[in-house]
Amino acid sequence: MSITGLHLSGNAHIGAARLFGPVTLDAPAGAWTCLLGPSGVGKSSILRLLAGLGEGVVFDGRLGADDGQPLTGRVALMAQGDLLLPWLDLVGNVTLGARLRGVPADKMRAAELLRRVGLAAHATKRPDALSGGQRQRVALARTLMEDRPVVLLDEPFSALDARARAQMQDLAAALLAGRTVLHVTHDTLEAARLGEQVLLMTEQGMRSIAPPAAPVPRPHDARETLAFQGHLQRLLMMPA
Repeated sequence: MSITGLHLSGNAHIGAARLFGPVTLDAPAGAWTCLLGPSGVGKSSILRLLAGLGEGVVFDGRLGADDGQPLTGRVALMAQGDLLLPWLDLVGNVTLGARLRGVPADKMRAAELLRRVGLAAHATKRPDALSGGQRQRVALARTLMEDRPVVLLDEPFSALDARARAQMQDLAAALLAGRTVLHVTHDTLEAARLGEQVLLMTEQGMRSIAPPAAPVPRPHDARETLAFQGHLQRLLMMPA
């Protein structure tokens, strides 16, 4: 699996409505980049463009992989909602990508991923039998099943309670280590815990905010984590 960084520079709009820009974003290869900012500045639009899902969006600029190769087939997207299909069991949901591509599903690998996310005993259940945190674990397993070197996360833990959110952050950090991760979040503590690079996006543009040197996931109650969270919060609260 060839790991690459990401680059995007330019602006985007739909009709007369400006989505974002001009901005420049660089996500280093093999690192976890958190993209933090208020609603409506275009963070999710950036993810959709990188994922090749920017239908209807006019983008003027340059985006792609640092190695110059196409991103097609190298990107997995984990959305804010779990997007599980209610009529499939967990194995069926984890192997959905293979089903959609019309190729044989590796059910043994799916079962192993469900074991890694702590759901081996639930493999034959359907999503409506699971808690919100368990459903997010299935969505993470499905993302891992795609085995892509680039992973895009669009607020995947925002609907969870504080305990489940922290557990999913820890699990995702462990299972996605070494991949290029671009993670959109509104949560300053999440960015302080997970970001090896933290980018703050506002209507004025993009800026990089240096995180603590401690490895991720950083303890939620560590002094440097809380201090960095406070710093990010103050930056977000500054007048536009």
